[in-house]
Amino acid sequence: MAGFLDRAKEQAQRGLTQGKQKLDEVQAQRAGGDLLKKLGAAYYAERRGSGTPEATQQALQALESHIAAHGDAFLHS
Repeated sequence: MAGFLDRAKEQAQRGLTQGKQKLDEVQAQRAGGDLLKKLGAAYYAERRGSGTPEATQQALQALESHIAAHGDAFLHS
């Protein structure tokens, strides 16, 4: 009986770990999408004359930092 409970506990732990990993991936993709939107908005504002090159550069740097930390999978989905 103890062996069964140990296996069940291990399976439950594996399931929790996999679920957390998937949640982290989804959150990183959403954050990447938000940063990409911000970059687009900054670029658009700059082109229209209401934004600055500095704001566009900051948005680009934030996006590049995110990609360095989490990859660019959100760009391909």
